[in-house]
Amino acid sequence: MTTLAEERRARLLAAMAEEGIEALVVTGNAWQGDYLRYATDFAAVEGDAIAVVASGGETRLFVEGPLEADRASVECPGIAATACADVVGEAAAHLKRLGNRRVATAPGGLVPFGLAQSDAGRRAADGTALMDRLLMAKSPMEVAALRRTAALADRGYKLFMEACRVGRKEYELVADIEGFFRSEGCPENFMILGSGGVEVRGMHPPGERRLKEGDLVTTELTPAVEGYYVQLCRTLVLGEPSAAQRRAFDVYREAAAAGEAVLRAGVTAAAVARAENDVFRRYGLGVYCTSEYTRVRGNGLGLFADSKPHLLEDVEVPLPAGAAVIVHPNTYHPEVGYMVFGDSLVVTDGGFERLTATPRELLSVPI
Repeated sequence: MTTLAEERRARLLAAMAEEGIEALVVTGNAWQGDYLRYATDFAAVEGDAIAVVASGGETRLFVEGPLEADRASVECPGIAATACADVVGEAAAHLKRLGNRRVATAPGGLVPFGLAQSDAGRRAADGTALMDRLLMAKSPMEVAALRRTAALADRGYKLFMEACRVGRKEYELVADIEGFFRSEGCPENFMILGSGGVEVRGMHPPGERRLKEGDLVTTELTPAVEGYYVQLCRTLVLGEPSAAQRRAFDVYREAAAAGEAVLRAGVTAAAVARAENDVFRRYGLGVYCTSEYTRVRGNGLGLFADSKPHLLEDVEVPLPAGAAVIVHPNTYHPEVGYMVFGDSLVVTDGGFERLTATPRELLSVPI
């Protein structure tokens, strides 16, 4: 049976052949490793890693320490991993030995300066767009992995609701969720949250604050299964929601529905963001769609928790069938504070498949 890594490798080599690329240089680190993981199935933990993928499939991986090299040899059979003090220098020397092959690098923003200024780096093409196409348009096998992650995220949020009790500290909530995910074999989870009322203007890493009756408790829950991240955004109330909280949440639910209503293959990220923002503007809340109060109206998902494209009104990137995104009109509301709401979706030719099963409502926890 073909594995996800094998399928990705076959797709990558086919795309390289189509564009006449004979060697692809891919860079990654512990924060952003989606390009590297796509090409090698290796997730860097310490330092930077550089892979050189030849058109015939031979791959050299340069990492910063012997433990990283040992891990690569176990987790990524068939890839030659080398631990070296000078990752950039070793990768540049390897490219030099390849001669005059047509080289491309990806992603453009992570290529180390020393490698970019080497002889091979200066003549290399930019392979970012090639890899972006592969990363964005998920195969059926990748979508199946996303479904498995979404099911785990739903279970994690159910536990989050059970963990939300008056008097508990924010970090205690996150500890419960982290413990659950790790017990399920999921060590990767990007999670931020917020708690309080009108004074809360965003989400953050967990702190010492204790939950109080009437609090809004918001979270972005983003676990990964087999490397594929799915995000779930919800707001709950400790106790019975007030009329103002219900009224405010209705705007978020309407905005998310408006973004989803235009979502289908070929529609741009900008169109989805505009549909969400237009709802806030219609209620006189347009200022809360600006960068002063919010970052994005959603983003891509996959081998990175915050993938391309970002859903913003100036991002004219068409969404292909197979793209995984979260549509979330997360922002501040002047009556009640910061609220979040959003589901993970897979774009189809006729619309989308919803991955998230958690109820689409302002949730509450009895006290």
